[in-house]
Amino acid sequence: MEDLQPITLEGIVPQKPLLIAGPCSAETEEQVIQTATELAANGVKIFRAGIWKPRTKPGGFEGVGVEGLQWLKKVKELTGMYTSTEVATKQHVEAALEAGVDLLWIGARTSANPFAMQEIADALQEAGADVPVLIKNPVNPDLELWIGAMQRIYNAGIKRIGAIHRGFSAYGKHLYRNLPQWHIPIELRRRMPNLPIICDPSHIGGKRELVAPISQQALDMGFDGLIIESHCDPDCAWSDKSQQVTPDVLNFIVNTLVLRDESHTTESLTLLRQQIDTLDNELLEVLNKRMRVSREIGQYKKEHRMPVLQAGRYDDIIQSRVKLAMEMGMSSDFMKSVLAAIHEESVRQQIEILNNRK
Repeated sequence: MEDLQPITLEGIVPQKPLLIAGPCSAETEEQVIQTATELAANGVKIFRAGIWKPRTKPGGFEGVGVEGLQWLKKVKELTGMYTSTEVATKQHVEAALEAGVDLLWIGARTSANPFAMQEIADALQEAGADVPVLIKNPVNPDLELWIGAMQRIYNAGIKRIGAIHRGFSAYGKHLYRNLPQWHIPIELRRRMPNLPIICDPSHIGGKRELVAPISQQALDMGFDGLIIESHCDPDCAWSDKSQQVTPDVLNFIVNTLVLRDESHTTESLTLLRQQIDTLDNELLEVLNKRMRVSREIGQYKKEHRMPVLQAGRYDDIIQSRVKLAMEMGMSSDFMKSVLAAIHEESVRQQIEILNNRK
């Protein structure tokens, strides 16, 4: 796959970063046209909208289907934007190509399925398609599976291939909707230096307030572009409303992003700060796990009518943890403050359980 080509579209000078934006789902013609018009006014060149929405559980909004492809055609006619959508089956590919969709992407559920990937690859090859295809990482952190999905599309004759990093699913509550696990796309870049990598901060964060910091972190790590969910009225969106931003907010985010000069002398400092960000997130994950155990202890104490505070146990923890911290070069006062804060939050959560009469 050494002869991969940049993700370019006629009339667009390769952008740095490449920006793809639009709603999670095409809901109505009015919503699609309004969102696209506002994005185009802010300089966005590639419009995205989900026409088919794969859902693991039935009953949720699963997209408007082929009717929405006509709305994408109107977007092109009215704004001059290029259009993109997700495909998951042979029928999706055929319908999208027939409607003149300019860029296709393959979702995380589909990229994990070799049978589905081969069906899509065969459909592209049979159609003689020459469109850019972006492949999202599989839901589970499996780099080989991700590369295998891209190889199937490459073997179908598609040379404009890109990867979308949208994070990886994990059980339980976390800071992110999908854990970024940045080391995986970094390893992908090492193995395939010519492969464009696009970041999907909307699906990684799951919250609109995380879109900007995740986007900046991705650009700091040398990602080639961003695919961001933007909706004219995100609070009323039919899917993923909490992670979508308005076109004006998106414009603000994009204009505040900093593009690093790769040869800048502060490159090492940037990398070190990235490590700090990663470690801070890991620290939050560990604290979250600790609080979960504390809540389980609180439930046990409630069932056995035990008091929350166990003074002897706390004293033992303080002495042993402070001693270890000092051996690692940290001050005793610092560690006492950290442990006191953690203990206070643990007690608060346990008392909350005891006061819950359910």
